Amino acid sequence: MSVEIVSAKPDWEGILNLDKPPGVTSRDVVNRVGRLLPRKIKAGHAGTLDPMATGVLVVCVGPATRLIEYVQRMGKTYRSTFRLGATSDTHDADGTVAATPDPAVPTLAEVEAALASQTGEILQQPPEYSALKVGGRRAYDLARAGEAVELAPRPVHVGRIQILGYAWPRLEVEIDCGSGTYIRSIARDVGEALGCGALMETLVRTRIGVFTQEEATAPDDLDRDTFADLLRPALDAVPGLPRIALDEAAVADVLLGRRVAAQAAPGSQVALLAPDGRLLALGEAGPDGLWIQPRKVLG
Repeated sequence: MSVEIVSAKPDWEGILNLDKPPGVTSRDVVNRVGRLLPRKIKAGHAGTLDPMATGVLVVCVGPATRLIEYVQRMGKTYRSTFRLGATSDTHDADGTVAATPDPAVPTLAEVEAALASQTGEILQQPPEYSALKVGGRRAYDLARAGEAVELAPRPVHVGRIQILGYAWPRLEVEIDCGSGTYIRSIARDVGEALGCGALMETLVRTRIGVFTQEEATAPDDLDRDTFADLLRPALDAVPGLPRIALDEAAVADVLLGRRVAAQAAPGSQVALLAPDGRLLALGEAGPDGLWIQPRKVLG
């Protein structure tokens, strides 16, 4: 397994918890962050929000971009309003909306049953208008060009769907789910189960793992003066990993990709910390649990 080594000034390393406003793309927010960074320092987001959606957008900066995949795997919480009695080609209010003729108004019990069918480990059909790639092209590009889009159902985990309010035709819900879940698809499938159709009208992401909307910063409040203070440590991307503090000699070995003597569960992944407490690297324990091989070195 290869070792990735990068380095950067500590001021430009970490994680931003931003509160994306409506009407802009996730890429727009990352570009705003990028304009505040030195030219060679990169930034990337951990989980796209559609332009209509708002809420938590985690942006990793500098070496912390190596940890985007870990943030993406964190559980998420959303609040959404579903509009019953209508459908959309994009499964949300930004698409071409068609009212369902003479829809039957479902009871609360029927709504609860339809939502329950969308919880647990389920196979979910992604929307045609999504950023998933088909033959090297984005699905939404194919859909907008009028081409057929075939996306296979994917396993996703939906831990909880709580009804916050129901007054026909609007259903307000809060959803806990895993990576790769489309709330638009849940709205679509709930509408199909009820026989009246449904689309996603609003969406707010209130949490990604340890990153919450209450603690998020509006992108417009981010500038060169506040940037460093708003950066959270890269270690926040891997809160569940065991931590091993290194001395200076071990730090030198890790920076060169050499294994270091330390005890951990055989084959487990661990966070290796520099003497100042910063995340230096992610490592893998050897089969005897007596040494750690660096696998991803932040520097």
